[in-house]
Amino acid sequence: MTNSFDDIANDAQVYFIIGSNTTESHPVLGMRIRQAVKQRGAKIILCDPRSIPIAEFASLHIRHKPGTDIALLNGIMHVLIAEELYDKQFVEERTECFEELKAKVLEYPPERAAEICGITADEIVQAAHLMAENRPGALLYAMGITQHTTGHQNVLSCANLQMILGNMGVPGGGVNPLRGQNNVQGACDMGALPNVFPGYQKVTSEDVVGKFEQAWGVAGMDDKVGLTVMEMMNGAEDGTFKGLFILGENPMISDPDLNHVEHCLQSLDFLVVQDIFLTETAALADVVLPGMSFAEKLGTFTNSERRIQFVRPAVPAPGEAKPDWWIIGEIARRMGYDGLTYESPREIMDEIASLTPIYGGLAFDRIGDKGLQWPCVDKEHPGTPILHVGKFSRGLGHFSAVEWQPPAEEPDDEFPFIFTTGRVLYHFHTGSMSRRSEGLDTIYPEAMVEINGGDASKLGIADGDMVKVTSRRGEVQAKALVGDRTDPGVVFMPWHFAEAAANKLTIAALDPTGKIPEFKVCAVKVEAA
Repeated sequence: MTNSFDDIANDAQVYFIIGSNTTESHPVLGMRIRQAVKQRGAKIILCDPRSIPIAEFASLHIRHKPGTDIALLNGIMHVLIAEELYDKQFVEERTECFEELKAKVLEYPPERAAEICGITADEIVQAAHLMAENRPGALLYAMGITQHTTGHQNVLSCANLQMILGNMGVPGGGVNPLRGQNNVQGACDMGALPNVFPGYQKVTSEDVVGKFEQAWGVAGMDDKVGLTVMEMMNGAEDGTFKGLFILGENPMISDPDLNHVEHCLQSLDFLVVQDIFLTETAALADVVLPGMSFAEKLGTFTNSERRIQFVRPAVPAPGEAKPDWWIIGEIARRMGYDGLTYESPREIMDEIASLTPIYGGLAFDRIGDKGLQWPCVDKEHPGTPILHVGKFSRGLGHFSAVEWQPPAEEPDDEFPFIFTTGRVLYHFHTGSMSRRSEGLDTIYPEAMVEINGGDASKLGIADGDMVKVTSRRGEVQAKALVGDRTDPGVVFMPWHFAEAAANKLTIAALDPTGKIPEFKVCAVKVEAA
């Protein structure tokens, strides 16, 4: 996130929410946004194909078709530019390549964008006017923006919108991705990506590689970009990838095209899973290592607003469970690594600060109860609540002319419905923890298939009936939830449930840049079970 939860909650005059079920996936921030609407009159523009809970508080709810985000954003920017409602001073002084953007978005008048999105041109005009008349405005998005074959371009388009409005580097503004798990930000910051070392330092940089070789006492480190999760799975299938160590992840629920994932994992020569429960993935492993839960750990998590925060043990670890860092270090030692070893998370934090410029000012004794937000470059630096104040980190903000492209798979006569997935308030990710909570599982015990009432009537399906949902990759059965939460032609399922795993249906088509799968759009048929 470029901004912080506090300034978003307190200073934004309008919230542009796209691809985020904010109140169910991020309930604390969702509560603060609802308070901003009720207590100080802030407005919400919600762009979501479903009638999600926060829609009740929205001044405008645009129910565009899944996979049409770029057309919608280009249409809004067309209005802002054509009617000269954008921030001309900000664009002139702080950005570059505006003319290229202008030429592209002028190809998307509201009428054309509306036709692509399945909405009205007036909704696009209303959104543009609300954004222009209520500044600063915060743009919030989540996996509904990124989990597409055009996810990278979707994010660029969000940045384009906020820059032409001058909503960057100011309280209550910004481009704010809401991360899907509590420490996704921290994992990325620490190099859990195939193309960077900790702190987003490129693995292809000779100087960066040399720095880490010297610090870690090794030579000949690889300077090539590694593989993403789906590329590893494909490598396992064709035999070029032999072994896999999975730490705290459950791809047998969370990855797309699960039948293919299972085949790939079973094709490995050796699979190790480190987790706190015997998950669906751990059940396939040759070795299961007992990790520690969040409630048993000492260390830090980094949240969506770039805030590094302490996590401290609340209960002792059971049995032979060990900290993740100890297990990884012990494996390395037993495989012959005789370099640096660690005795505590404090030592690890000291090393992070010495090698990672954006974390350079961090130390256990500085984090305290409120945490620190990176960039925090030295021991005197207070941290950075808002990015790009006065100047972008790259100098000028770069506009990217983005063309809308259809999803990899669209409905047809055989599979006539758009299928999309998401979360519910009561469960977390693959359910390996939340579904072991009796109270949570009692409230929301099983997967549901949301289907529009008109579609259900045509198919002879009543609320509560068992239905079968089929794609080109698999099928699942679950109860129908009939109503108007989804538009005609759209079907939704939560993906937390192993016994009706929505990701048996989803497609593994990848964004060519970000390599993220297109979880949010594929084609299915629905019939009575």
